[in-house]
Amino acid sequence: MHTKMSAKSVSAVGILVAMEIILARFSIHTWNLKIGFSFVPIVVAAIFYGPIAGGLVGAIGDVISAVLFPVGAYFPGFTLTAFLTGAVFGWFFRKNVSVLNVVFSVLIVQGVISQVLNTYWISFLYGSPYMPLFMTRLYQTAAMCVIQIAVILILDKKLISVLKK
Repeated sequence: MHTKMSAKSVSAVGILVAMEIILARFSIHTWNLKIGFSFVPIVVAAIFYGPIAGGLVGAIGDVISAVLFPVGAYFPGFTLTAFLTGAVFGWFFRKNVSVLNVVFSVLIVQGVISQVLNTYWISFLYGSPYMPLFMTRLYQTAAMCVIQIAVILILDKKLISVLKK
């Protein structure tokens, strides 16, 4: 990641935030589950601009989405989760997007950040017991692991190489 971002880079990050908001709007949401593709702009920001930019796309997108299209009450824990998601992707993809990096980053994002941390936030917010909620959310985590790995690998092969030119 560059220490200073150019106007072009800042504009690109802004567009990625907008894309994240739009994709989050069209995700499948319930009070305890979310399945969608809002991770794609976060991954693109992480690949091109690093962990901080990836984290900011996630965090800013989360805050703006919560204001414009609330699914429930705004909770800063989810913003932290969104930032950590982008930061993890950015850290793993800082040198290259290999199959191993994709698998490890998705396992951390889904297995730790989403499954453990988001489950805790939901449990805290709604007063639902943690372990039954944790078990229920395993299906979402498994599905999102497969989706994210496949989409990121396809993105890397088809889109990222074109965008880098």
